[in-house]
Amino acid sequence: MASDLQRRKVSGVFAAMDVDGDGFLEEQDFQALADRWARRRGPGDERRLTGIMLSWWTTLLAASDLNRDNKVTLDEVLMVVDKLPDTPEAVTATADAMFEAVDENRDGLISAAEYHQLIEVWNGCPTDTDATFPLLDSDGDGMLSRDEFAALWLEFWAGDDAEAPGTLVFGPLAV
Repeated sequence: MASDLQRRKVSGVFAAMDVDGDGFLEEQDFQALADRWARRRGPGDERRLTGIMLSWWTTLLAASDLNRDNKVTLDEVLMVVDKLPDTPEAVTATADAMFEAVDENRDGLISAAEYHQLIEVWNGCPTDTDATFPLLDSDGDGMLSRDEFAALWLEFWAGDDAEAPGTLVFGPLAV
């Protein structure tokens, strides 16, 4: 059963992805997220971002849609989250896809600016990340490597430690 911390973390991400606020994640929510990202970046990356987001939707749907209605509820996501500590490779696979989406200049690193863009696109609103990024950047070099990002992603989705830096991967938790 998901802890209170896991529920808080996943609820915030779920709410950001549930674009129409109907309490379900559906394919159009992931398409809307890809569209927000493409609008932020400008022309040229739409196909790539849509492919990444819809691939993530397909993975989530296969793992979470227990009643096969092509919708995913928060409780369905939380049931999957309960299993993630036993399947870290599933989590890191989604981390790799998200890294590809965030790494706008494709240099193999996520800068503070690219991270800021991720959070604002994800949340759909302006978000201050100045205090968060340094906590995520474990080696202090001003960038997140693919391995750093994967570790943070795993901490967020499979972890239950409020003090772990990965808890903040989607920005500060709502109170």
